[in-house]
Amino acid sequence: MGSLKDELLKAIWHAFTALDQDHSGKVSKSQLKVLSHNLCTVLKVPHDPVALEEHFRDDDEGPVSNQGYMPYLNRFILEKVQDNFDKIEFNRMCWTLCVKKNLTKNPLLITEEDAFKVWVIFNFLSEDKYPLIIVSEEIEYLLKKLTEAMGGGWQQEQFEHYKINFDDSKNGLSAWELIELIGNGQFSKGMDRQTVSMAINEVFNELILDVLKQGYMMKKGHRRKNWTERWFVLKPNLISYYVSEDLKDKKGDILLDENCCVESLPDKDGKKCLFLVKCFDKTFEISASDKKKKQEWIQAIHSTIHLLKLGSPPPHKEARQRRKELRKKQLAEQEELERQMKELQVANESKQQELEAVRKKLEEAASRAAEEEKKRLQTQVELQARFSTELEREKLIRQQMEEQVAQKSSELEQYLQRVRELEDMYLKLQEALEDERQARQDEETVRKLQARLLEEESSKRAELEKWHLEQQQAIQTTEAEKQELENQRVLKEQALQEAMEQLEQLELERKQALEQYEEVKKKLEMATDKTKSWKDKVAHHEGLIRLIEPGSKNPHLITNWGPAAFTEAELEEREKNWKEKKTTE
Repeated sequence: MGSLKDELLKAIWHAFTALDQDHSGKVSKSQLKVLSHNLCTVLKVPHDPVALEEHFRDDDEGPVSNQGYMPYLNRFILEKVQDNFDKIEFNRMCWTLCVKKNLTKNPLLITEEDAFKVWVIFNFLSEDKYPLIIVSEEIEYLLKKLTEAMGGGWQQEQFEHYKINFDDSKNGLSAWELIELIGNGQFSKGMDRQTVSMAINEVFNELILDVLKQGYMMKKGHRRKNWTERWFVLKPNLISYYVSEDLKDKKGDILLDENCCVESLPDKDGKKCLFLVKCFDKTFEISASDKKKKQEWIQAIHSTIHLLKLGSPPPHKEARQRRKELRKKQLAEQEELERQMKELQVANESKQQELEAVRKKLEEAASRAAEEEKKRLQTQVELQARFSTELEREKLIRQQMEEQVAQKSSELEQYLQRVRELEDMYLKLQEALEDERQARQDEETVRKLQARLLEEESSKRAELEKWHLEQQQAIQTTEAEKQELENQRVLKEQALQEAMEQLEQLELERKQALEQYEEVKKKLEMATDKTKSWKDKVAHHEGLIRLIEPGSKNPHLITNWGPAAFTEAELEEREKNWKEKKTTE
């Protein structure tokens, strides 16, 4: 859908540009209404005039630019286009709008109909950028196709000479310049008007109408089984056959798909050069005029079916796409090369600047060196005068130095003796370090031995784990014994339940005793409060006062207040009952 939209936009661009009378890039709203209505008619798209009014509501009746018209064109026309319209009728409508304004007034060797076909071919081969142009590679491709169709020889030198005089600033030709180039006969010298027209028509059929091959052949009927001459036209997905080559009376179509096939047949029934086209529901027997034509048709149909299986476009469209991709690649490489050249140029300029700076620095260094040389000569003269006076002094100093050297020699001997002693100490230290290293190696050996013992311990532990698992398995085998123990436990629980009932009875009794104890305790506290002052008075004479209370004949516990109201055995029994109750809770 994207490629169809691009092809439609090229023809519409011509029409829009033709409506721009004053070359301002804008067209009046009334003209756009007519253009939109015509486009909807030929493209079989429902026309919505209200949408156009709504889209350009703010523009009133003023002119509208191409950029302002494009959103409406895309949304309300191009996005609704289906591949069910007559492309030739669409192109002819756009051609009619632009031909009078742009077609040259100079006499041409081609008719206006041929010029229309060249214009449509231009839209097919032009670049996908505006304003539309056709580059020199596509011009050469088109002229070669026309020359082959006319049966002439291609003059490469003539075209190269034409390219030399080509205007580099334009990078290509417009549609009207291409029509004038083909119409002035520069590349068709010696050919008459009819030959050029037939060549243009053949190239138009191939590139625009997708006609891969056409010609007269005999076809066998399906009903009467008679043989009739028909004009066959091979396209990417069908073979149409007509009464004659004017294409006015169409007799039928042979629909091709990836399941079709073509086979050669032997001669029969007086017919030669036979071949068969098998489709899903029908089979067509066809007879060519000679063996060469038969082989050409079989090869062409077979190639078409193969392209359908691969889902590839027709050969000329695929070749056009490859040429465009190659040009894009070459353009990208050229831009990259230009970028690298610019970088090299910038780097070269920076190097030149650096060299100029270095040259200036060298000149400055040379001038400084000359001045320094002059100063050096002056200094040399002064030094020579000073040298003669200092030479005598140096002789004296030399004698003193010799004496000092002798003294230093003796000191050197002493120093060397000390160095030898230090070397002996160093050797002893080396031996001590060697012993220490050996001790560390022994320590490392012991550490490895410990590691091995740890590994053995881990293996032993794993073995113990294994024994533990075996014990677990043995425990599982004693489930029967466990069941018996469970029965015993139930019996014991019953006995325990009975004991618990007895314990509850004892607990009740204990609570009653505690209540009696609390009452007695309260009475004792009251008596204590009353007699406390008296007991304090006589305590230092008679000791602690003991209350006279009835009790058993058994020995009693003595508290701070005197004999207890219960025996030690009763206290132990109650303490035991309290602990048992706490345990059960």
